[in-house]
Amino acid sequence: MTALQGKLPARPKGRTVVVGAGKGAAQLAHAFEKLWAAPCEGAVVTRYGYGKVCNNIEILEAAHPVPDAAGLKAAHRMKELVGPLGPEDLVVALICGGGSSLLPAPPDGISLADLQELNRILLASGAPISVMNDIRKCFSTINGGRLAALAAPARVCTFIVSDVPGDMPNEVASGPTVAGRPTLSAVRDLVAAYRIRLPAACQAYLDQANDEPHPDLARTETHIIGSSALSLKAAAQAADSSGIATWVLSDRIEGEAREVAKVHAAIAQQVQDSCFPLAPPCVLLSGGETTVTLRHDGRGGRNSEFQLSLALALEGTSGIHALAADTDGIDGSEDNAGAFVDSETTIRMRQAGLDPVSYLNKNDSYTAFAKLGDLFITGPTGTNVNDFRAILIEAAGKPENRQRTEKETST
Repeated sequence: MTALQGKLPARPKGRTVVVGAGKGAAQLAHAFEKLWAAPCEGAVVTRYGYGKVCNNIEILEAAHPVPDAAGLKAAHRMKELVGPLGPEDLVVALICGGGSSLLPAPPDGISLADLQELNRILLASGAPISVMNDIRKCFSTINGGRLAALAAPARVCTFIVSDVPGDMPNEVASGPTVAGRPTLSAVRDLVAAYRIRLPAACQAYLDQANDEPHPDLARTETHIIGSSALSLKAAAQAADSSGIATWVLSDRIEGEAREVAKVHAAIAQQVQDSCFPLAPPCVLLSGGETTVTLRHDGRGGRNSEFQLSLALALEGTSGIHALAADTDGIDGSEDNAGAFVDSETTIRMRQAGLDPVSYLNKNDSYTAFAKLGDLFITGPTGTNVNDFRAILIEAAGKPENRQRTEKETST
């Protein structure tokens, strides 16, 4: 509610219609109703189990990350709501991460089964989220600003909780009410560059389709009310208030999860060994959205895979602890948000008869952490601002650096 407070648009002479999609859409709708204090109507769609009771706004639930028939109905409902509006009406769009799969609206010639297969292929491709969303926009009649175009000539005010690196509004949930979509030629180049084998119907559509004219979205405004950068800032303030120095590495880190983990481990070891650029105790924070290229059919999302790779890279150290989690409470398609590791995680795994290298190679990080009891399980959080990673470094590793740290602390 705090994120929306003070940012609401002027009330219209006509109707106020609320639409939205994403893992936190129901919570946003609930907050909007409390703050609006005027007649409104509408519908938002969220992931199964993420609903919240509202008085006037319908809360629909559908599948994520692979769309289902309930999502098709939700997309149809959004179009139905905004289609008959006029210039004195207002559309309030509540958009957050997960909306791409929750609002499947394929063009003619593309079936739900085709979209489901497309999403599975994209999720396994290792492509950045921005690439996935640009490709998804090509196979949608609602994303890439198309929902706002359907609402014209009504005024459209969009509130976004960003889950994409760099907080580009047109990338969150593939931008149903925000201008910006690639040309078909650009999409073809992305498909080729990432060696993505599209379902046959999708490939045929991409080969034959022509670019649409860009819609006139002059009566739209967009506000980002939550993001990874804001969450990292809040975490840094909490650590600082406890007397622990913080270093925010970046809020927009992308790349293969297991490789990004190695870089984080190297930075943590540098800080511990040299007290540069800050001295322990301290915490390293980062956000963004890594990816996993599936090589096998194990269980585990990008944060669990990051953590297993990090644990391996931290072998031989001491006094380093880490948490990596998806802020929506679900890491990929599992029931955990992420996992905890420390310098002795791999030692404990081997003592339990688990080979961490084998589990990483099988993309089976969830199973490894579940057997160890180190999964981080929160349930649905009601928000989604991408990945959150925190690495706590307790003390400098080398004796001379421990002495330096103690001296600096005493002064």
